[in-house]
Amino acid sequence: MTDSARLVADVLSATPLVDGHNDLAYALRTTAGYSVDGLDAARDGLHTDLPRLRAGRVGGQFWSVFVPSTLTGADAVLGTLEQIDAVHRLVARYDDLELVCTADGVRSAFARGRIASLLGAEGGHSIGGSLGALRMFARLGVRYMTLTHNDNVSWADSATDTPAVGGLSDVGRAVVAEMNRIGMLVDLSHTAETTQLDALAATTAPVIFSHSSCRAVCDHPRNASDAVLEKLAANGGVLQVTFVPKFVSPDAAAWDAEARAALEDGQWHWPRAPRPGEDPAAVAEENIGLDPEVAGRERLTAWEAEHPRPRVGIDDVVAHLEHAREVAGIDHIGLGGDYDGVDRLPDGLEDVSGYPRLFTALADRGWSRSDLAALAGENVLRVLRDADDAASEILWPTMV
Repeated sequence: MTDSARLVADVLSATPLVDGHNDLAYALRTTAGYSVDGLDAARDGLHTDLPRLRAGRVGGQFWSVFVPSTLTGADAVLGTLEQIDAVHRLVARYDDLELVCTADGVRSAFARGRIASLLGAEGGHSIGGSLGALRMFARLGVRYMTLTHNDNVSWADSATDTPAVGGLSDVGRAVVAEMNRIGMLVDLSHTAETTQLDALAATTAPVIFSHSSCRAVCDHPRNASDAVLEKLAANGGVLQVTFVPKFVSPDAAAWDAEARAALEDGQWHWPRAPRPGEDPAAVAEENIGLDPEVAGRERLTAWEAEHPRPRVGIDDVVAHLEHAREVAGIDHIGLGGDYDGVDRLPDGLEDVSGYPRLFTALADRGWSRSDLAALAGENVLRVLRDADDAASEILWPTMV
């Protein structure tokens, strides 16, 4: 074992590695009809299973309870509840996992050899315009909400939609205020820079980017600018750097844009959940057959044969981490891989087992023990504590 590998092993034995975003619940809806069986062994077609989480030294995971922004109103709320249920059933099924809501809960689970499991809702459309829904999600353990997904909501602009509100509206500021009041983390991934600046001006607690990287390194609208990173540091928040190739590599971003233009990427397909009494496997087979992404995969494979996909590796992710450390500071960075939310990850980070390789690369570049611990989990755990301290009413389940 090299000195760097030994250092990484020591750090990840003492500090829980907390990842900000994993879409396993959505992948299980699509590919397994929400069945949570079989994840205690290697699962082909997924980036995540328990053996690989253990190999990756993951100590805490924010499970995304995502529904696409094509769903609105009651449909979005129902879909989010189904996603929350999937995570609760996943945690109940495996002793390796433990549902937690606080920094102390993460540390306690980690100390007992369990993977702390937290929830994050991806997009303000999830609450259907209802603060009551927001509060009920909190009572079910949802610890953050991303203000938008790929499309605007009526009260906030997305990074990948045509500007409409100009940032946050008064309603959006009221949503942020209520999130602060109940201790729910404000997540600024997916949001427009105007929304980010308005939220940073309005919030009374630290915020996060659950899965975004640095725009100065890769000029993609899903990444955070240096101006925002500077304000994030003043806010006390954390950028959880993501591994998505088109967000970390300019070459991959250009390739992705060209592929989407050539293949006319279609609307998101929301797979249905099993009805009472239905076989999950049969529903999964139906969902896979109807999924336009599956149908488009053959076209993409054929197109890729003529237009080779750029290689993206650990060094591309390291460039974002080092830039974020330089601009925002070591106390304001973390990790948000986005596993099972994209089809391809960088070489060396193909699935959730790859985190030690990333940390070893950082140690080889001179990152200290305290630097690595801050990145792994100390920073985001601080944000969780600070958000709780700023709240006036905590709604998290008392049993966790």
